[in-house]
Amino acid sequence: MKRRLIPALLGALALAGASAGAAHGQGETTTQESGSPINDQGSSYHYRTYITSITPHVHGLSVEVLEFADRLLLRNDTGQTVTIYGYSGEPYARVLANGATEQNKRSPAVYLNTSFYGQVTVPPSASATAAPAWAAVDRTGQFEWHDHRIHWMSPVTPPQVKDTSKRTKIFDWSVPIKVGDQTGAIRGELFWVPESSSAPTGLIVVSIVIVLGALATVVLVRRRRRPGAGGGDAPAGRAPEKEAW
Repeated sequence: MKRRLIPALLGALALAGASAGAAHGQGETTTQESGSPINDQGSSYHYRTYITSITPHVHGLSVEVLEFADRLLLRNDTGQTVTIYGYSGEPYARVLANGATEQNKRSPAVYLNTSFYGQVTVPPSASATAAPAWAAVDRTGQFEWHDHRIHWMSPVTPPQVKDTSKRTKIFDWSVPIKVGDQTGAIRGELFWVPESSSAPTGLIVVSIVIVLGALATVVLVRRRRRPGAGGGDAPAGRAPEKEAW
């Protein structure tokens, strides 16, 4: 049994390490996790964007960054309409006081935001000067969107980064909004971050502990099923049964 358990244990540990590595890779490199993913060449691997302020200061309004530097998620519990503006100052989206979320289908941002680098053709019907054409997209009191203002718009390393092994600020950014009749903005900073070479030690350890615990449980159960496991001998004239490993 021990000879057969060792290869199984080594295989399980290798699998745990591989799984942990895969999970680490997903957490560090991907920019697609939920909402409306961006599926072209974009990646937030070397970038981190942070929100530094939200104005006006209204209770019930919150915004967070998703996937390092990919998307923003705005939640509106203010009891007022919150409007997000596009790249030319046009109304892009709004979350109403009743929780309904709408997009202005004539905003060029609706189409530009479907590509990480904005490499799309905006239809003639979309214009920053056109009257808004609102269309319902959600009713949860929140809106999630990719915004080009919060990330670096090129696969080429930013010129601000002189040493790729050092954390470097790229730029400050701002996304204009309005809460009720009060104008304001979501403001933040974008940073370049060096690639980490450290292994996800904690995740590997947890995976190994889980695998070892599972194997120990199997061994214990099989031992209890053996004849005489409770301290008695096997019936006279009958050889003990062998385990089917």
